[in-house]
Amino acid sequence: MIRSLTLKWVLTLALTSLVGVVLIAVVFNAITAREFDQLLIDQAQTAMADAAARYYTDNGSLDGFHVMMRQMNGNAGDGSAPGRRGFSGRGGPPDGSGPSPGLVLVDGDGSVVSQGAGYDLDDQVPAEDIKARVAVMVDGAQVGEVYFVGGLPELDTREKLYISTINRAILFGAAAAVGVSALVGILLSRGFLRPLRALTRAVQGMHAGQLEQRVEVRSRDELGALAAAFNEMSAQVARANQLRRQMTADIAHDLRSPLTVIAGYLEGLRDGTLKPTPARFDTMYAEAAQLGHLIEDLRTLSLADAGELRLVRQSISPQELIHAAAQAFQPAAKARGITLSAEAAPDLGAVPLDRERMNQVLANLIGNALRYARSHITLRAGAERGAIRLSIEDDGRGIPPEKLPFIFERLYRADESRASGDGESGLGLAIARAIIEAHGGTIQASSAAGMGTQFTILLPAGANA
Repeated sequence: MIRSLTLKWVLTLALTSLVGVVLIAVVFNAITAREFDQLLIDQAQTAMADAAARYYTDNGSLDGFHVMMRQMNGNAGDGSAPGRRGFSGRGGPPDGSGPSPGLVLVDGDGSVVSQGAGYDLDDQVPAEDIKARVAVMVDGAQVGEVYFVGGLPELDTREKLYISTINRAILFGAAAAVGVSALVGILLSRGFLRPLRALTRAVQGMHAGQLEQRVEVRSRDELGALAAAFNEMSAQVARANQLRRQMTADIAHDLRSPLTVIAGYLEGLRDGTLKPTPARFDTMYAEAAQLGHLIEDLRTLSLADAGELRLVRQSISPQELIHAAAQAFQPAAKARGITLSAEAAPDLGAVPLDRERMNQVLANLIGNALRYARSHITLRAGAERGAIRLSIEDDGRGIPPEKLPFIFERLYRADESRASGDGESGLGLAIARAIIEAHGGTIQASSAAGMGTQFTILLPAGANA
């Protein structure tokens, strides 16, 4: 089994060239042989017609021409006598039926005057046996005809040498074409296979653990598109692996911190160094609740990844949804000196939504806004291109543009100074996106440095959304 792509490429070119040359050679040889045979037949007919014309001029008729021809054919050993060329059975009747191949001379009445080719003197040649004819002309008058009745001329030594030379030339040409094709294939394969070799090395590098690989894009054809797609895939795989490692480290930290606190209190209570007070039990309960919150967030994401996030839909008014969310966060907003308002278009119809899940999304977005808003947060509900549009806008410091594309990734924190021990798992925005997409909607963020951030949710307004 051939494993080298270069060898396959070269063999393909060579075989293609060989097939093409063979086809050309067969067609060329057939045409050459046919035309060459026709030339010989025409020459033989013309030579006999000329000899007959001279004989008629000398004798006043064609009677006795066959005797003269027999004498000439017997005396001329070098083949120079007119009309002496013999005819073989090439192309004649394979079973020997019908007239013998050759030439026949007839007089003005159509009677055979040159014995041979299966016809006797004074015979009449049937019209269907005549393959070709040449008139015998004397002083502008036709005194006879030379018929070709079948068979192909016998080749002399020079003619056989000519045909042999032509066949050898075709053979040498075919060999040269195959050789040139193989050479061209080798030269072309170097450039053609260079991107594939680069891709192979890059894939092997990824297999060895070096996930971020890049190959040079040298063209705009299919190989160039393949190289560009590989570069994009490699970057995504490397980033996903980096996020996975970061996620593992963050989850381990988020699990270890409350467990350490709980274990410390339990050890102190067991040893008697700490007294069991309500405050200590509240602290342990809060840490356990934080663990439960993290585990529930991870469970929600795993259900979303598996497409099994269950939604309990009911008809909900968008106005009611955002006003209820704003009311729930009013105490926290007032405590921070932030104005929290809700605005809704009056003609919005009810939408089939999971109330608990949507409250979870809005709570996450409003909670994030409260951390960074300076003076106000605005919740809006409206219609946009047949969909329901919900937005949460704050006037905080904004999100840097280079970090904006990644804020919905798991455990990603645009604010690196914000510790994971603030009670949040870092999975909120990822969960929000999963819930919105489960509803058949989209969520996007827009932000400008120093101008605040706006999260926009588009939800299908149809009853079957």
